Amino acid sequence: SVVHVATGEKAEFPYDKLVLATGGIPIEPRLEGTNLNRVFRLNLPDDALAIREAIDHGNVKQAVLIGGGLIGLETAEALATRGIQVTLVEMLDQLLPAMLDWEVAAFLEKCLRGHGLEIRLGEKVTCLEGDGDGNVARVHTTGGVIEAQMVMIAIGVRPNVQLAKEAGLTIGATGAIAVNDRLQTSDPDIYAGGDCVECTHLLTGQKVFVPLGSTANKHGRIIGDNVTGGAATFPGIVGTTVFKVLDYNLARTGLTEKQARQLGHSVVTALVPGPDRAHYYPTAATLLVKLVADATTGRLLGAQVLGPGDAVKRIDVLATALTFGATVNHLADLDLGYAPPYSSAVDPLAHAANVVRNKLEGLAKALTPQQLKAKLDTDDPVVLLDVRIQGERAQLQLRDRRVVWIPLGQLRRRRDELPRDREIVCFCKVSQRGYEAQRILEGEGCTNVKFLDGGLVAWPYPLASGNGA
Repeated sequence: SVVHVATGEKAEFPYDKLVLATGGIPIEPRLEGTNLNRVFRLNLPDDALAIREAIDHGNVKQAVLIGGGLIGLETAEALATRGIQVTLVEMLDQLLPAMLDWEVAAFLEKCLRGHGLEIRLGEKVTCLEGDGDGNVARVHTTGGVIEAQMVMIAIGVRPNVQLAKEAGLTIGATGAIAVNDRLQTSDPDIYAGGDCVECTHLLTGQKVFVPLGSTANKHGRIIGDNVTGGAATFPGIVGTTVFKVLDYNLARTGLTEKQARQLGHSVVTALVPGPDRAHYYPTAATLLVKLVADATTGRLLGAQVLGPGDAVKRIDVLATALTFGATVNHLADLDLGYAPPYSSAVDPLAHAANVVRNKLEGLAKALTPQQLKAKLDTDDPVVLLDVRIQGERAQLQLRDRRVVWIPLGQLRRRRDELPRDREIVCFCKVSQRGYEAQRILEGEGCTNVKFLDGGLVAWPYPLASGNGA
């Protein structure tokens, strides 16, 4: 039975097959003040026009975004381009915690701060305060008070399963409607698709809730086939997501390192920055690639790509590789298209795959940025070996009393300037020379040498400029 929303008129329609496509609905926080004017949920159809109206006529100079997810970040860009000071509040300790590993999220955070966004992590919003006229004026968090003439709430979406529950259909562990590979619910005459259903993750076999328009459209074709007598099936997803914020393209697919470890994988990773096309080409732009693979089998498990360069091209290759169970050897050997306007001779994906292969073979030995930072925050006697040339050092410096500067070309003849009884971590801009330095020093008899994964480009912590000590 149905009710006409405008008139209240009731009617009943018989069916042989029924399709549920009830979508998702925004998660509502339990906060005082969410009913104030200029507080928006971002998932509601009328919000976009209302936000524009408020900006055009409401003297909005400061806005607060509650939630560090995709929609929140995309909204941050839209507001920043209108000259509004944006503060993003996320209760967890990183942006996009379900999408990205910490070091990639920290790199994104560093980039966004550089564009003037204020980001407050690890803070929980406690209430919203009005100005006396019904308009929002301040946001109270566990870290203080933030002035704001507009507030956006974007803490996630949940599947709209109320009708399915009332119909007695099975709801899966994710909270979405459970369906089989033909997208039938627990009632074989009722199908469901889109943002209200759960999908199977092809890498894990587990059920996941990943609402995307691309998946919903695939569901629509399969349901259309099946309700008209076909036998189409939907195998599942690998969790591919892409989006743009300010000048940065961000993409991910498969499992993060954290997720892979939680599932019991022995993991090997690579953090590799580089140009998205030939470095001498005028439009070349940087990409940071994080590759995650199984350390036992070499099978690809996931990837994250971030930067102003063409991230989506790379993530689509990786999503395809994951779908067909590729290893890092397969990825390194793919016959990808090459011409200077489109790629470097060794594509960033092949470079990342080669780094993983070198690690699996025991050739490359690295510390992640977090691991090195932990050493720098203590009295660890590690030696930081900067193998860049003088001109590069004038641009960016990792300032620490343990830094020793020996350009790579001088390393063999100046080997005795380095202590033999301490750990040495070599670094350069992207750590390609850092890896070469590691191999040179091992050839000279050093037994505890590593390089910094990703080099200074991927270092998410503050760096200094100039040659000062």
